[in-house]
Amino acid sequence: MKLVLLACALLFGGSASADELARAPAARWRVTKGRIETLSDGRARVREPKMRAVVPDADGDEAELRFTYLGPSDASAPLGSGEMRRQIGLKLRAADGCNLVYVMWRIEPKAQLVVSVKSNPGMRTHRECGNRGYHNLVARAGTQPAALAPNVEHRLHAKIDGRILRVWADRALAWEGDIGDVASAMRGPTGVRSDNVRADFELYTRAAKVPLAVSPSDDED
Repeated sequence: MKLVLLACALLFGGSASADELARAPAARWRVTKGRIETLSDGRARVREPKMRAVVPDADGDEAELRFTYLGPSDASAPLGSGEMRRQIGLKLRAADGCNLVYVMWRIEPKAQLVVSVKSNPGMRTHRECGNRGYHNLVARAGTQPAALAPNVEHRLHAKIDGRILRVWADRALAWEGDIGDVASAMRGPTGVRSDNVRADFELYTRAAKVPLAVSPSDDED
């Protein structure tokens, strides 16, 4: 029995469910790039090449994104770097588009889960920072998830505890590591990002204990 409990602890890391989180209906999202459709059940549907959104009153340290990948977006657009990428993910501590943490489940050109920090001190808007300041973090534990299957619901859960970020993909620990000094000092709400996909989204968040400052120009690349 002890071995079973230990295995569960290693797999789930103490929090791989949204039991303590509340659903954030799409109507509460502040979409800063692209457009979403609000479905009758409260979910969001995206068809746009680029979509960015935040939930202004959500704590930026934990969230779960439940989504169904439906295929490529109706049109495609490259990133600021020129790379064509398909991906879906969470934004953490997203006070603006220049300083935040990304947890992205990439589909193409390479299927993988990537955690990165975008840091541009003193900058807030896309005009100021563009696509500069990205730094991919290295995991100390976790197993990369299988490639995303279309028309199947998937779950992406992320939680920051002190300096440690843990990410679960479909309830299995996929990434664990230190977010570093810069990201540890960031404060901002939870958000969602997608690039070149069609998908249905359902976001679960936790209410912020104190109001978080959010830039009105959170329009990152």
